[in-house]
Amino acid sequence: MPALPGALSALGILVSDVVKDYSRTILLSVSGKLPHALLMQEFAALKKQATKDFRREAWQGRLQYHPSADLRYRGQGYELNLPFTGNLLTAFQKEHKRRYGYAHPVREIEIVTLRLRALVKSPKLEIFRKAKTEHAETAALGRPSRAKQGLSFTPKVPVSFDGKALATSIYSRASLQAGMTYSGPAIITEYSATTVVPPGKRFHLDSAENLIVTVR
Repeated sequence: MPALPGALSALGILVSDVVKDYSRTILLSVSGKLPHALLMQEFAALKKQATKDFRREAWQGRLQYHPSADLRYRGQGYELNLPFTGNLLTAFQKEHKRRYGYAHPVREIEIVTLRLRALVKSPKLEIFRKAKTEHAETAALGRPSRAKQGLSFTPKVPVSFDGKALATSIYSRASLQAGMTYSGPAIITEYSATTVVPPGKRFHLDSAENLIVTVR
């Protein structure tokens, strides 16, 4: 279970690159020579649209473009997508042979769709962890580091596993210590999630504060 599990998806969105995909169907038959000038003109139109969209949304950073094309032999009902280069037709022949075991060097090729992926790289995220404020001995809620005269404590509570009530420790995840191994059954609580560790398993925190559960 990763650190901050309830916020992991939101964190992933924040650190992901901003990506937009564009395409234009052209259905162009090619024999022998690639119509490079025409294709570059079509890609230029896609880049213009991508630049307009990114700037309108005020994304900062350098735009990166990854052009590609869908190709097939004339008469086929499926295409292969390949990065757009000056050797596009040769690359198609090689990829078709690799994928399907054969190629037709003299057969007419169709460029069906041009595609452009535009992206802005997100800045690298640095996560700072605050120091632990609780001692390892107080990780189990209700279990003090030493007994206090005149007070009664319940170190474990009954929890039902497969219909059987078992004495189960309840831990605060914030106070678990990396390098220490704990045993189930247990319940680990935190702000954005609750983790249940069944009996017969152990758990610990790794160096990145991910919760690792293993079989004894």
